[in-house]
Amino acid sequence: MNFATQVSGPLSHVVPGVDMKAKKVFVLDTNVLIHDPHSIFSFEDNSVVLPFVVIEELDGLKKGHGEIAASARQVLRIIDGLRCRGPISSGIPLDGGGILSVATTMNTTSPVLFDDKKDNQIIKTALSVFEKKPRDENGRSMPVILISKDTAVRIKAESCGLRAEDYLNDKSSIFKLYGGILRNNDCRESILSVRYMKIDDDVFRLQGKDRETKIRNGKSLEGITAKNAEQQCAIDALINPEIEVVALTGAAGTGKTLMALAAAVHQTTKKSPLYEQVVVSRPVVPMGNDIGYLPGDLAEKLAPWMQPIFDNLEVIVNTPKEQMKDNSPASRYRSFQYLIDSGILQIEALTYIRGRSLPKRYFIVDEAQNLRPIDVKTIITRCGEGTKIVLTGDLNQIDTPYLDASSNGLAYLISHFINEENFCYLNLKNSVRSRLAEQGARIL
Repeated sequence: MNFATQVSGPLSHVVPGVDMKAKKVFVLDTNVLIHDPHSIFSFEDNSVVLPFVVIEELDGLKKGHGEIAASARQVLRIIDGLRCRGPISSGIPLDGGGILSVATTMNTTSPVLFDDKKDNQIIKTALSVFEKKPRDENGRSMPVILISKDTAVRIKAESCGLRAEDYLNDKSSIFKLYGGILRNNDCRESILSVRYMKIDDDVFRLQGKDRETKIRNGKSLEGITAKNAEQQCAIDALINPEIEVVALTGAAGTGKTLMALAAAVHQTTKKSPLYEQVVVSRPVVPMGNDIGYLPGDLAEKLAPWMQPIFDNLEVIVNTPKEQMKDNSPASRYRSFQYLIDSGILQIEALTYIRGRSLPKRYFIVDEAQNLRPIDVKTIITRCGEGTKIVLTGDLNQIDTPYLDASSNGLAYLISHFINEENFCYLNLKNSVRSRLAEQGARIL
């Protein structure tokens, strides 16, 4: 169906591939499709336009391994599957009532945008649609909006007179409202999922609005004990088999990773273990300049990225015996390497996790704030029967391009799981690493 033939009027207002029944026209950048392969279905009954260069970029990204290549292939498959509904040049009807088309021209009067960059070509395509002044069936002008997760693209587009916005469909700030500990006089009417309350010096686990369980203070996990009420709650959630998904956020030094690893080792090595193996992973995202290609096998390649995990394991296995309150099995280990060599602990590369099934594992994903929402969905759906998964991260320290505190995978998981009974979210605020670490987190 060619929507350009549905209305009468000046030809300059009739734009091929733009539905005259729509209210807005959205032009999508490549990074939006990589971030969310199903994003073309998120714009309700409006027109969605893909610049031709976006298809070219997806074609270049589809080769190889990794989540970006997988997302590029998925987007192309989705678009290809829609072609049976009609010619894409004149607009393909979408399920939500919108229209999808590919724009092949970059005719624009803007003199500052050169074709040497793909970003500029995308902006020029959006400008060419805008300058055709598309109108709806009532003759009203339709806004043309460029959607990009690249701040530079949005700035350049706005400077050329084009409206530009971030992709907001999976953004969430609900984590800002939850994750704390209720105090004596706090209202319990809005309690969601498993929550905790501190009354004087005692901490209680809240289950619903009228049931509470006192948490035993001084619980030791491989010699690691809570240093404040927040950590008491975290330890309780980490060892509670009824809580299958735990999200821990907080600044550096709050003990997120250390407590998760201590709980995992403890519940995997005790006399009646709840889990068969500890699986630990973290995104391979560098802070600052990348060090480039790393030689060696998979374990050697992952070693630099996993060093923070190894540092925490060293703390656990080297805890002085006099601090072991429960005759911990970890006191027998001279080095954390024994945990890996014996198969108790496995370091997993997220790149190769797609398609796997992990039953009866204690699964820890560190630095989860550097994952996309689609990455977190892939990881969660790998969990088999009897698996517990813990995701840790600092929502204020994101090293992945195109992600922020509201659009990353960890925030996405929290917002979607917050009402689930088997989920617990805690935001740790007090640094316990050292006085200097707490000072740095607070004032820098």
